[in-house]
Amino acid sequence: MVETDVVVIGAGASGLMCAIEAGKRKRNVKVLELAAKPGKKILMSGGGRCNFTNYSVEPDNYISHNPHFCKSALSRFTQWDFLDWVQRYRIPYHEREFGRLFCNDSAKDILNMLLTECDSVGVDITLNTHIEVIEHRSDRQFLIKTKLQNYLCRSLVIATGGLSIPKMGATPFGYKIAEQFGIKVWPTSAGLVPFTLQPDDKQLLSELSGIALLCRVSCLEQSFTENLLFTHRGLSGPAMLQISNYWRPGQSLTIDLLPEIDLAEYLRQLKTTKSKAALKTVLAELLPKRLIACLIEEKLLNSNMADLSAAQIDAITDCISHWTIKPNATEGYRTAEVTLGGVDCNAISSKTMGCHDVPGLYFIGEVLDVTGWLGGYNFQWAWSSGWCAGQYV
Repeated sequence: MVETDVVVIGAGASGLMCAIEAGKRKRNVKVLELAAKPGKKILMSGGGRCNFTNYSVEPDNYISHNPHFCKSALSRFTQWDFLDWVQRYRIPYHEREFGRLFCNDSAKDILNMLLTECDSVGVDITLNTHIEVIEHRSDRQFLIKTKLQNYLCRSLVIATGGLSIPKMGATPFGYKIAEQFGIKVWPTSAGLVPFTLQPDDKQLLSELSGIALLCRVSCLEQSFTENLLFTHRGLSGPAMLQISNYWRPGQSLTIDLLPEIDLAEYLRQLKTTKSKAALKTVLAELLPKRLIACLIEEKLLNSNMADLSAAQIDAITDCISHWTIKPNATEGYRTAEVTLGGVDCNAISSKTMGCHDVPGLYFIGEVLDVTGWLGGYNFQWAWSSGWCAGQYV
């Protein structure tokens, strides 16, 4: 039996952050990790460069059944606080579109920073640890039984993440622990994930694989203007990943393939100034020829601009600027970057990340019902929620 102050289950972004902060408070901290290495998701994120935060982080960048829950943590440990760490360790980084911050060299820089901090405050990380049972004892302590060792602690932190990318070791363990203690878990689904297409659409669009272009995609009241990528499986790229957080099965997407142009007005002008030009020639200056051919019938494409009626211009505009498509599904957890849903935030203190009804039990990071947009927001939630719990465990 190992007795300790704090056991953190999960050596990912939020778990390591919590362990570091607790260690700074002279707490004896044990981190238990199922995988053979810590921080596996950190290492593979951002194409190996780790989009570790964003210059602009607001509560509106997050989805939750309790939209106010994330405000406290995000305001107490901000993107600027994490950047201070990055700069202190002299990790070179750069900004990409929409304020997204990436390592210049490797995501290993972020993980090594966290592990160095853990080491400096005496955090003990045990890998390849399969937890068999968690018991809540009458003396307000938690007993964690593993195949090799039992642990006794007063503060137990669940930082096990969601269900995304199961090949990286994702499991529903955290949700099962919540349910064991009577805590509601909202239904989960894959987030920040590409779409698959209906059979007919897949056949029609299969020739477009590899094409990427700026678009504005909308679903219900939400829209994003980012790149769309056609793949051999369906629709991907940042725009599709973003809107996937809001899409539900059976809903359609509306896509403007020329979001920076009033296409109807543009075509009306060219009807006069380029009257003899073929429609396909005019559109080929704006969009890939393969894409145009998929959306508009050949006879119309061969028409001269002068011959286009007002109704035809409206129809062309509708095809390109209001293209509506109903995805078949998403690619699911296999390629999802995050998990929507999770542990009900109403059961958790937004100040401490501790359970209201189970003293000493904490939930942080992706296991909670807090999901950020693409762009470093989910890492910032991990840092912020982990930091907050670390002040109290």
